[in-house]
Amino acid sequence: MNMKKIAQIICFTVVSTYALFTHAALKPLDHIVAIVNEDVITHTMLKNRIADFKQQLALSQLSRIEPDTLKKQVLERMIRDTIQLQQAKQLGIIVDDLMLNRMMEQMAKGNNMSLEIFRDTIESEGLNYTRFREQTRNEIVVNQLQQRIIANKISISDQEVTQNIKLNESNGLSNISYHLRHILIATPEAATPEAIKKAKNKAEAVYKKIQHGSKFRDLAIRESSGRNALKGGDLGERKANELPQLFIDAVKELKPDETSKPVKSASGFHLLQLVSSSNDQLMVKQVHTRHILIRPNDEVSDEQARKTLLMLKQKIEDGKNFAELASEFTEDPASKIRGGDLGWAGPGDYVPTFENVANSLSVGQISEPFKSQFGWHILEILERREHDQAKTNKENQVRNAIQKRKFDEELRLWLRRIRDEAYVEYVSS
Repeated sequence: MNMKKIAQIICFTVVSTYALFTHAALKPLDHIVAIVNEDVITHTMLKNRIADFKQQLALSQLSRIEPDTLKKQVLERMIRDTIQLQQAKQLGIIVDDLMLNRMMEQMAKGNNMSLEIFRDTIESEGLNYTRFREQTRNEIVVNQLQQRIIANKISISDQEVTQNIKLNESNGLSNISYHLRHILIATPEAATPEAIKKAKNKAEAVYKKIQHGSKFRDLAIRESSGRNALKGGDLGERKANELPQLFIDAVKELKPDETSKPVKSASGFHLLQLVSSSNDQLMVKQVHTRHILIRPNDEVSDEQARKTLLMLKQKIEDGKNFAELASEFTEDPASKIRGGDLGWAGPGDYVPTFENVANSLSVGQISEPFKSQFGWHILEILERREHDQAKTNKENQVRNAIQKRKFDEELRLWLRRIRDEAYVEYVSS
């Protein structure tokens, strides 16, 4: 049965049920606004998500957005998220309540709050905590999907690293960071010349509006197809070697608040606004950790992995040597020979779940068992320090920057492809 037929059946069922309840003089049921493959987005789902985004936009002090613009962007965001969650489900990627509860506790600790105070704070800001919790679950699932589909397939050769180091040094970009805003006028994967021309004309029209005084952030929210559109196109601060060369070439001669002319890539046409740039010493907080990893498999369940780590944690607290137990039990081959020692790491070096736990612990403290995309861990903080990141091993820096740049580029193309391939029908507004 094709997707068109499924859509017709879904709509018929909803309309028939609506008619039945209307005839009975009862409150009308919710209605569908979009069909995404085998799932639907309802008016209530869209209304709730818009309400949450309105509150977030108000909190971040972005300019007022027209209701139709916000509705369009939020619906497209929901469609994209739905497609990714469908793919995650097919691959068996789930975040159970235990893992979600631990993540919420870690988020609370990261903000120096108890879970109860964290929940009250969320609600005091006008956000629905239940929806915030489920959205966090979805974001973790999507992150794990993207890691599996994209990050784990990216390879970086030693030659690439060497060439990148030489290029950065010759261009004077080794320690430069850019804070950018971004607008993407996207083109389809197999765009016709007419579609490319249309996108180019739109990008040029947006550029002219900016030159005549329109706010870049407002136009990003209204016109951009980029993942950061609802943040006003804000990409945050990035090291120069984390950005595509196309972006660097477009912004390196700009002054703060200036916007580049549209530049073309495989994704479409990009406009970039320079917020600021810096070439200063980069002092970062680093943490020295060690861990024990147990990977669930067909014979070891999540609960068994967690109980094993609880047993090991108790042994350590009773006086057993962490390094000896790690060498015996951990399933992380890279750190096994070092007694679980992971060395020094800074912001972004660990996956978010692991980093959140590390940030919540004090020196000498051992975490409760927690789950990341790699399996179940217990983690001990050995030391903390302030470190000049600019003096860190250049190869590691550059390798991580290339990884991030390739990930961002591949993610943009992959999101466009799965959106083009999905069956999406707009049913009602």
